Amino acid sequence: MSALPLAVRDSSTMLRRNLLHARRYPSATLNLLLTPVMLLLLFVYIFGDAMSAGIGGGGGGADRADYVAYIVPGILLMTVGSTTIGSAVHMAMDMTEGIIARFRTMAIHRGSVLIGHVVGSVLQAVMSVVLVGAVGVAIGFRSTDATVLEWLAAFGLVAFFSLALTWIAVGVGLSSPNAEAASNSAMPLILLPLISSAFIPAETMPGWIRPIAEYQPFTPAIETLRGLLLGSGIGHNGWLALAWCVGLTVLGYVWSRALFDRDPK
Repeated sequence: MSALPLAVRDSSTMLRRNLLHARRYPSATLNLLLTPVMLLLLFVYIFGDAMSAGIGGGGGGADRADYVAYIVPGILLMTVGSTTIGSAVHMAMDMTEGIIARFRTMAIHRGSVLIGHVVGSVLQAVMSVVLVGAVGVAIGFRSTDATVLEWLAAFGLVAFFSLALTWIAVGVGLSSPNAEAASNSAMPLILLPLISSAFIPAETMPGWIRPIAEYQPFTPAIETLRGLLLGSGIGHNGWLALAWCVGLTVLGYVWSRALFDRDPK
């Protein structure tokens, strides 16, 4: 069998393996979904009126629906970060439990193990975003001003952002000595959205933290997704988000391949 059909066959097998793991242990994915869902409900129902007044509804005209529209895009990309932590944990488990050593002795395409992990994680991230998006719709989020083209672009952004973060998470898992260390090392994927424009505009933050919010991958991705879903302008954020996605994907891929291809100790 030539190289390309072999790679496709083995990658498909590894993808099925990872999806079976996700189906047999749904609690792992549900636990990662709990954080964004709880934050969404907390900020909408507890802080919604106050936050709406702060971001533009001041003067006594606070409307919780305004804040729902503002926060949901940020929570959706936070969901991507939360879900991809599972990739780091599962990759670390495979490396420490001996299955990767077994795969190395078999006549399979070497890169199929990584491809199966990455594609499986991206599919899980997209499905998780759909579930959290359904919660957002249930509490009042509406995207009536977005065109079909903007919806397709929003879906493409979520998928590309998931791919970029997944490659970084796989590298974290490969470089970690165990699953616990991988989970801890991947925590910035949850923490960075908390200091982005997900909850409040970056320009309203104190001067010492504003640069952190502005010069990180989540803020331009969130602003782009927000503009696409609400039918508003995205300015230069679209290009910044695309550049971050490309850069993180290349970095994560090169890092992961270098770690995976090195000789085991």
